[in-house]
Amino acid sequence: MFGFHRMEKETDIESGQPGALYPGMVESPELRWAFIRKIYAILTVQLALTAAVAALVVTVRPISHFFVSSNGGFALYVVLLILPFLILCPLYYYHQKHPVNFILLGLFTVTISFAVGMSCAFTSGKIILEAAILTTAVVVGLTLYTFWAAKRGQDFNFLGPFLFAAVIVLLVFGLIQMIFPLASSL
Repeated sequence: MFGFHRMEKETDIESGQPGALYPGMVESPELRWAFIRKIYAILTVQLALTAAVAALVVTVRPISHFFVSSNGGFALYVVLLILPFLILCPLYYYHQKHPVNFILLGLFTVTISFAVGMSCAFTSGKIILEAAILTTAVVVGLTLYTFWAAKRGQDFNFLGPFLFAAVIVLLVFGLIQMIFPLASSL
């Protein structure tokens, strides 16, 4: 009735039974879910910090004007573009050292945020909004796909998640273009 059925033999993801989250998983599901929550918390803080720094660069015009109008500002901008790549080396080495890895990750996020802020300062707000919507769609789509695949005990094939993300991006981009087209009609 109504398409519901009893699941006596199947395992539940949150039941804590071995193998409930992924086949062949050796750690407990609680440990895996705690790791997933930690990763999403870190990503949320990074995105919020990036949005805050980018908003600061966009709204306070003297900051973006300094980077493009003076030689010192341009040199600092080049340093801020190269610095994230330089931070990746110690971040790779100290990825297991607790306070150092968060400090390096925060520094990486702030330096990337300035590049994002400068890009946003000299780009149309419509394009920035479109990029934010597409990014949100990809994150939500991949999260839903991951939980759906994990619930069914499926492993990821090599290109499955990437193709799914590409389809989501194309669908959302198409919807946005139907409502707010970038090019004027001929």
